[in-house]
Amino acid sequence: MTRDFASTGASSASFSHEELFRRINALKKEMNALVLAHYYTVPEIQQVADIVGDSLALARAAEKTNADVIVFAGVYFMAETAKILNPGKLVLMPDARAGCPLADSCPAEEFRIFKQKHPGALVITYINSTAEIKALSDITCTSSNAEEIIRQIPENRQIIFGPDRNLGAYLAKKLGRKMILWQGYCYVHDDFSESNMLKARQEHPGAELIAHPECREEVLRHAAFIGSTKALLDYTVASAAETFIVATEPGILYEMQKRSPLKTFIPAPKDFSNSRSVCTQMKQNTLEKLYHCMLNRKPEILVDETLRLASLGSIKRMLEMSPL
Repeated sequence: MTRDFASTGASSASFSHEELFRRINALKKEMNALVLAHYYTVPEIQQVADIVGDSLALARAAEKTNADVIVFAGVYFMAETAKILNPGKLVLMPDARAGCPLADSCPAEEFRIFKQKHPGALVITYINSTAEIKALSDITCTSSNAEEIIRQIPENRQIIFGPDRNLGAYLAKKLGRKMILWQGYCYVHDDFSESNMLKARQEHPGAELIAHPECREEVLRHAAFIGSTKALLDYTVASAAETFIVATEPGILYEMQKRSPLKTFIPAPKDFSNSRSVCTQMKQNTLEKLYHCMLNRKPEILVDETLRLASLGSIKRMLEMSPL
């Protein structure tokens, strides 16, 4: 069946979205494949995915699936985490070059030295990190469950948190915990400025500003609600407000509009030359690449077994400590 698709002689670039949807769905059945997509991917990827979610939901889905093949439309650390949880499954990614600058901002050797300066500290690392960093960590977390996990740690226990300094600072302030922070950041969220948020609020009086905790503190102080990607989505459904300025990657606006078609969602401005703060790596996932990765069974995500076992513990502890 796969060979039949290849033998048509047509380039996928000439296929309509509808034809690509049909072919991808056929390959899903043939391969017993599960397609996972993050909320920040383009709408057509979200439309064809079996599960669309944030990092925690997708990690849970990867852990529990009975599929033989996991196709992960996201950034590299997400597919890598799926492989760590599923060593016997084929894990594919539409574009293996879709990395995460936040994860890249925390080199393993430098983090190892950083950790050695604070012996005895518990290491909690954001899931936006490499397998090498997860292997150096006690617990992995996401923005959805970080607060719940930290609340379970005795207050007298010192915590190293990385790699996102803004999320760490937000959690430290909210929970009244002193934490040792690695100074990494997500460029999408860190580039939102207080002046642009104030300008957006002036231009849209009555709109609620909602923000992801990866934003800087001076942005967060103006937000009516702060939360993870899923929490922001749930808030827009439950809120009586009709208009929202959304300070996170604008890919989530597709699902927000889908769930609340009568409400208005405005992407928070980044600067005057670029009105949206977009994760270009997430946008590297396209329908054409998704189709070809399934058709050709590559790029395949592989993780060295020693590294996989070393990093598995921190991910498992996250899942065990997180509320369902």
